[in-house]
Amino acid sequence: MTRIAEIICVGTELLLGDILNSNAQFLAQELAKLGITHYYQSVVGDNPDRIQRVVNTACDRASLLIFTGGLGPTPDDITHETLAACFAVPLVEHPEILADITQKFRQRGREMTANNQKQALLPEGADILTNTGGSAPGIIWQPRAGLTILTFPGVPAEMKAMWQEVAVPYLRQTGWVRETVHSRLLRFWGISESALAEKVAPFFDSQNPTVAPYANFGEVKLRISALAKTRAEAEAMILPIEQQLRAIGGLDCYGADEDSLVTVVGQLLQTTGSTLAVAESCTGGGLGAMITAVSGSSNYFWGGVIAYDNSAKVKLLGVNPDDLAQFGAVSAVVAEQMAAGVRDRLHTTWGLSITGIAGPTGGSVEKPVGLVYIGLAQQTGVQSVKYQFGAGRGREWVRLLSACSALDQLRRELLASKT
Repeated sequence: MTRIAEIICVGTELLLGDILNSNAQFLAQELAKLGITHYYQSVVGDNPDRIQRVVNTACDRASLLIFTGGLGPTPDDITHETLAACFAVPLVEHPEILADITQKFRQRGREMTANNQKQALLPEGADILTNTGGSAPGIIWQPRAGLTILTFPGVPAEMKAMWQEVAVPYLRQTGWVRETVHSRLLRFWGISESALAEKVAPFFDSQNPTVAPYANFGEVKLRISALAKTRAEAEAMILPIEQQLRAIGGLDCYGADEDSLVTVVGQLLQTTGSTLAVAESCTGGGLGAMITAVSGSSNYFWGGVIAYDNSAKVKLLGVNPDDLAQFGAVSAVVAEQMAAGVRDRLHTTWGLSITGIAGPTGGSVEKPVGLVYIGLAQQTGVQSVKYQFGAGRGREWVRLLSACSALDQLRRELLASKT
């Protein structure tokens, strides 16, 4: 059988939606990095019959089964005993595991309870996949020729550490990793997925590197992935494609990989020696929270004003009450006065403002839910941009898009001021 991996996540809580299955996402990304083929994922509850059926199906189509969950001390943690039953082998107690668990409990000032002893029972012939962070070890097991099983606890931090420290070196040593897949993620804002896809359509036919579009939370991404013997070779294959896509995307391409609008804007403010203050209405401090979530933002962010009520806009930001009465709080003129007011009061290079209708109430025919104005003030003048965000995804969607669009508007102006 071709070397194919399958991910199997065990836990009724996953089926009920009580816990987000981030383990499957992490493992899928890791398999892709290692160049290991992966076609299927399964989620199964804490039931031995159903787990066995999933295992039997997976064995027919994969030669590496990766389990997460079901390794704890409680009665519903049955992954190892079910795997032993699947391959008709007994469970064997490992004294070294008991000693390790006892020591970890002692270090925490707690007494190990009897139910933790079951974690020392592993299928006969299985090797221990060490868990330095928790009490539940995993296994590395070849129950028959051509089949390898790896098990991990469901706790994401423990699983990730075990994967990197033990599983990846094992997979490399045993010949599973023959090639590597390296990816570059280009990030875009201010263009729709369909519009970007139309611009870069010829690249979607490329087989190696491949180019694939993604969109979520208003952002569009293009993932460029290359399969090669080494990461350096893959990066060399990706570079010319990346350069062409960036050229096509122009200003809409704001960064790559771990970049975000807030980090990119912060870097631009810092490199230009600029400072920023914000005035927020419908976002209620969300923009300021995004900016200050970045370490070092105090170098360029002076502060902000949450002017939710009209009286606060007048008293704190100097908005003209007559303009409020004539045009309303959600208007270009008020957005511009908010931006100019916060810049003037905090003595910053830039003033950035947001005023809008986040919903679900408060809209009208003239000013529907999702209508937002973003104001931007600098020494040379003040401007505003009108946005109409779809209201169907709810209040938080409008607030998030408003904050991100404000950052994007500032980004574009910062870039323009550098040229």
